[in-house]
Order: sequence, then structure tokens, then C-alpha cells
Amino acid sequence: MDTPAVEVIDLVKRYGGTTAVDGLTLTAARGAVTAILGPNGAGKTSTIEICEGFRDADGGTVRVLGAAPAEPSLRARVGVMLQAGGVPPAMRCAEWLHLVSRFYASPLDWRALLGRLGLDGHARTPYRRLSGGQQQRLSLAAAVVGRPELVFLDEPTAGLDPQARHACWELVADLRASGVSIVLTTHHMDEAERLADHVVIIDRGRVVSEGSPSTLTGAERQLRFRARPGLGLEELLNALPAGSAAKESPAGHYIIEGQVDPGLLATVTSWCAAEGVTADDLSIERRTLEDVFLELTGRELR
Repeated sequence: MDTPAVEVIDLVKRYGGTTAVDGLTLTAARGAVTAILGPNGAGKTSTIEICEGFRDADGGTVRVLGAAPAEPSLRARVGVMLQAGGVPPAMRCAEWLHLVSRFYASPLDWRALLGRLGLDGHARTPYRRLSGGQQQRLSLAAAVVGRPELVFLDEPTAGLDPQARHACWELVADLRASGVSIVLTTHHMDEAERLADHVVIIDRGRVVSEGSPSTLTGAERQLRFRARPGLGLEELLNALPAGSAAKESPAGHYIIEGQVDPGLLATVTSWCAAEGVTADDLSIERRTLEDVFLELTGRELR
């Protein structure tokens, strides 16, 4: 189909005198994973909840699978994963997923889904007795058991251990391969970099950058090392090729950007020797999505 999975144009959402979403525009393509990233208070949750039909917009246009978010026909076509709530505390794990599956005409095998997410051993456990990570995995299972065309995943791996995170990543990759459109929010930059076809970074209610992970991070490499905090970088910058950059962020962690080649490496190590320091954990890396995120949204706590 030509219509996007989600289309948001000039979206505005206000809470009293606070504008949480300020003319935001984004598109999520069909059959792709779109990650919406932003610091706390950036407006991403309000945006997602409007797309899910849980909140009304104060301005702008939102279309989900070509329809208004509150359109009743979308209920069978869209899966929503909530971070918490919605499950009766006494409901057993398997009973809940079985119940949810019966609302759909052609659901996935709910028993197989329990096993895939490591919940088969907790099939008879009441929801209130599941750990936070187990509740999170059950919420993910409930969001996808109905074979949705589009699924919204809100922090899908929050609180999960590494094994569970990888199981969830594999499930998301398989959903995408089967043509499901996925919109996810996450605070894990490595998760977005691994899963997303398209990344939208928002801050203060507006899109500040977007593109594929590789487009956002670029091809330029960085030289990174640890040393004594507070080294003066002026002499190093004077010795580096034109266009290079050097910074200390955070304290004691140094990043050199530019054309990383043997000459640059020799210049940096010679400078370290002149300063009387050892370049610990010296590595050559590409810029990460977390680097881009912090550059665009800042490092201050919110």
C-alpha cells in the first residue's frame, strides 16, 4: 500500500500552559521498524498515545493505517504494548494470553509465543506474582498475538536481562520480516541502532533529526581513550590534520574525530607520551547513535 503505517503532521498537544508536542511531523513506513527517541519530557509518549487513540490532539493530523486513530476498525489491526497495567492481578499468565488471542480472527499460537518468550514455565503463575521482566514479556506477547499489521512497542525491553532482551529482539526482527509495521520507543540506543530501519529523534515536542541509523551516525570514525582528566587539548589540536576535533567527554574520556589513519594515531600517542600519560582502552570506533542523541539533546538531566 502507498499509505504509511503512521503519518503525523503538525501535531500539537498541550497540558494546561505546557506544550508537550509542538508542531511535530513524522512518518512510519509500512513493513519497517521506526524508533522514536527522546529524553524524558520530549513529547514522545504523548505522540504515541495520540497515535494509539488514547489521547486527543489539540492540533494537527494523525493517520494510522490510513484511518483516524480512534477508528473502531483499527482495533483488530493494531497491537499496543503498555509498560504496565491492564492485566487483572489474579489472572494466570497463560489464561490472559489465551483470552487476548480469542479476540482475533487469526491469532498466533499463544502457547508457542509463551515458550518463545520464556514464559511457558510460568503459565499458571498469577500476573501479580510475575517479576517485572516477566510482566513486560507478557505485555509484548499480548501486543503481537493477534497478528497485527502495526504494533506500538513502548520500552519493550525495559527491565529485561540480556537473554530476554535478545529473545525480544529476535521476535521484533521476525515480525518485521513478515511485513508487520513496528513503532517503538526506547531509551536503549543500542536497541534502536540494532532494530530500527528509521530513527526519529524528538526534543521539546519537535523532531530534531531523523534518518536511518547509519545515516545519523555517519561513516566517520573516532579514536577514543582514557587518561588523566583535564589534559590540555590545544597542542594536540594544533598537531592534528585540519578538520579534526578533540574533546574530553565525560571527564577522563577523550574522543578524537577526523580522518583516523596511522598518522593520526601516531600524533595522538606522541602527544600522550609528551603529557606523561598512557592512553588506556585505546580504540577506533564509529560514532554511535548514543553519541548523536547526546549531541542533539544535551547531557543535562531532566
